[in-house]
Amino acid sequence: MSRLGKKPVQLPEKVKAEFKNGVLEITGPGGKLSQAIDKKISVKIDKNSVLLEALGESREHNMMHGLYRGLANNMIEGVTKGFKKELEIIGLGYKANVEGGKNLVMSVGFSHTVSLPIPAAVKVTSALTPDKNTLVTITGIDKYEVGAFAAKIRAVKPPEPYKGFGVRYVGEHIIRKAGKAAAGAGKK
Repeated sequence: MSRLGKKPVQLPEKVKAEFKNGVLEITGPGGKLSQAIDKKISVKIDKNSVLLEALGESREHNMMHGLYRGLANNMIEGVTKGFKKELEIIGLGYKANVEGGKNLVMSVGFSHTVSLPIPAAVKVTSALTPDKNTLVTITGIDKYEVGAFAAKIRAVKPPEPYKGFGVRYVGEHIIRKAGKAAAGAGKK
């Protein structure tokens, strides 16, 4: 049995949960999220908590139990606090702008600009940092949507190992390589 799955998910004030027809709906100050729940899991909603129980003892039941408990927890956290990812765009002439709230247009060293349509579930802002790098902030109530769009942006130009140019998460550590000049300096 999943140890985390056994714990009930607490419902804060102003958050309502409803389960019908195999779909769990969480409504809160941030918005409304819904998630289809597998038939191997039963959902019980009390006054201030949601309890998920596995309807069997197999390995698959245990996996589903922990998964859906985690998804319910993320939904509750999303409608109360929301989720946020920050990306840095580092490089000479590298920049990003939000055009009309619908597209993120990036100039990251290609001969053309890259335009990514912004999903309806997330909000994207771009700003210049004091050291002239662009900071792209992605916020939303759905953890999956926020993370997936951040990964899509990073995949356009992942950071390269020599100078670190590219798109990276804020605080991400890039393992740097020594260039040819440093490698050849030791030989004489």
